Amino acid sequence: MTAELVRGQNHPLSQARLEIRVSAGTPIVAGATLGDEQGRIHGVEWVAHPGAPTLPGLEVSKQAAADHRLAVDLDAMPEAVHRVSVLLALPTGVTGPNSFGAVPTPFVAVTGLDGAEVASYTITGLEAESAVVALELYRRQDAWKVRAIGQGYAGGLVELLTDQGLPQAHQLAGSIDEAVAQGMARSLPAPPRADGDRSRQAAAPALGADQGGTAPQGAAGPAPSQPTSPFGTQTPGVPGQPTPQPNSPYGTPTPGIPGQAASPSSYQGGSGMTDPAQPSASTAGGPIDYSHPRRQNAAPPPPPPTAPPAQPGQPAQPVAGDATGWSMEERLYNQVWGMFEDLARTTAAYRSAVDFADSRMEKELDQVLSDPRSRIGGQGDAAREAAQAKHSQLVNQARATLDRDLAQLGAEAEVVEPALPPAYARWDNPVWQGYRVPMEIPMALRLGELHLPESAQLRIPMLVRLPLERGLWIDSGRGGSMDGSFTDSHDLRRLAMEVAVAHAARLLAVYPAGEFTVHVIDPAGSGAQALVPLVQSGVLAAPPAVGAAGVADVLARLTQRVDLVQMALRGGAPDSLPPGFDTSQQLLIVNDFPHGFDDRAVNQLRYLADEGPAVGVHLMMVADREEAAAYGPLLDPLWRSLLRLTPVADDHLADPWVGHAWTYEPSLVPPGSQVLQQVLAQVAQARAKYR
Repeated sequence: MTAELVRGQNHPLSQARLEIRVSAGTPIVAGATLGDEQGRIHGVEWVAHPGAPTLPGLEVSKQAAADHRLAVDLDAMPEAVHRVSVLLALPTGVTGPNSFGAVPTPFVAVTGLDGAEVASYTITGLEAESAVVALELYRRQDAWKVRAIGQGYAGGLVELLTDQGLPQAHQLAGSIDEAVAQGMARSLPAPPRADGDRSRQAAAPALGADQGGTAPQGAAGPAPSQPTSPFGTQTPGVPGQPTPQPNSPYGTPTPGIPGQAASPSSYQGGSGMTDPAQPSASTAGGPIDYSHPRRQNAAPPPPPPTAPPAQPGQPAQPVAGDATGWSMEERLYNQVWGMFEDLARTTAAYRSAVDFADSRMEKELDQVLSDPRSRIGGQGDAAREAAQAKHSQLVNQARATLDRDLAQLGAEAEVVEPALPPAYARWDNPVWQGYRVPMEIPMALRLGELHLPESAQLRIPMLVRLPLERGLWIDSGRGGSMDGSFTDSHDLRRLAMEVAVAHAARLLAVYPAGEFTVHVIDPAGSGAQALVPLVQSGVLAAPPAVGAAGVADVLARLTQRVDLVQMALRGGAPDSLPPGFDTSQQLLIVNDFPHGFDDRAVNQLRYLADEGPAVGVHLMMVADREEAAAYGPLLDPLWRSLLRLTPVADDHLADPWVGHAWTYEPSLVPPGSQVLQQVLAQVAQARAKYR
């Protein structure tokens, strides 16, 4: 699990042999210092730098470069070493920038030997500093952790080394500058980047805590299991996934999404595929473009200045749509993402502050107890009370800051939630009362809400980008909810099916008429009650398939569809599909798996889960993994390919920065509400007119 650290935050290290990767837009010097328990350097022999790049358990680069890899073996560190500080500095005495404020923001990542990121840190806020302590690895009770530091020094290496207690700071800084100057002829400049940013190769957060993911292209070794990023793989302000060209068999014009080659009026939705007949940048000739293929080079227009001016000393009043974007829908999407990031980071800062307060009190109490004289009389009690008072003061300060940020986010949520469009809104939002079948596909879809234990009242909408990049798995196998109030397995299965119906209804509601088709496999008919809204409204492509014969028929038709579209696209002839071919997006809901499935059907289901999303066929499983345990590891890829959701509140989702365990709650229709039937009735009427 990758942790994206903020300044002062720490993260445990489970591996002893590590790499520290540094990326910058200009040649810099990378080194490291070894420190004792107080962080003091005992001598120049405790500093690894280009002139002396190797120390026990540590090796750094021999020259200035735009990118560095430092090797660390924590098990080989001497017993006296308790801290390893990674330092970065701009070369002196050569032509180039003299402060970090004039260069791209440095990025530092701690990785395993297989290249998988453990923790990363982007060093922001640097201005006149020419040297910085990026991060430190420190030993605490025979365990190692990494902490983001980001402490800059305008006086360069001399000031940095002096601050760490090295008497020979001036002489050592001169030796480093001399070694760097001799190697500058071999320095490695960064390749040109059109957007001024850097590309980072990292394990993409993809799956839940009990799931695995696919390794990113170019990564070494298998990718570890990653928690699910609740918002999928997209980030705000970054263009969407590759979309089909105008000759895609099922592409449909959608609102403008920034960063695409087409004009805002000609963006395409659909399966997320590209036309194979179009030449790639690498084969078209000309110089290589190092810019990120999905990153826009021009920012979208800023939101209109509708926010009232803030009073002196008061926070700005929140406004719905107060984010960048080409449309109000995109602004709201980016604003929700920003709220999610803000809540993740302010909670991470609070937890880090509490952890620091705990470790400080522990250290002070250890010092008191280590002196036998303090155990006699009231001296020890006084020291304990003082340490506990400091601890309470630090925790209270951190909580006050957290409460301030939560109040601001809560005020923003109060104005954002009522302004959300149907695709983003809860089922109890009044926007559904004025629902009309849309003419365009939205950017994203709401699947539920997320919150953290420190802020249980603040709920962030969980949005995923459309079209869906992976299937959904509604886990009906949990024996109870987090609060222990839901234990009946039969009721849990029923609720899981109701969640699936609500998600399917929302997908039908946000797609234009005739552009989304739903199939249902219910071999034993156990989901008949929950499926009533879909069946009675007539929005299903056919009645739910029952029995082994029904399972085989539906899977055969969808498998054939995937094969036909794949062959058409690979042959560069997407218009050659059979007459009357349904080019809409397809959703298959499977209930009671593996009941009614033989080995052939299981293989077809796996095929649809792997290959279907790329050609517009999506899977929604309502299943208990334990019931399919007889298949053994054969089905592990199936579960890993799906986004796991739960019908009750559960903390199985994690953000891609610091790995918070977010509590997920599904989006359900309020009891007694007829909104689902009303929406599906309008969808059915629009589909009838479309035909």
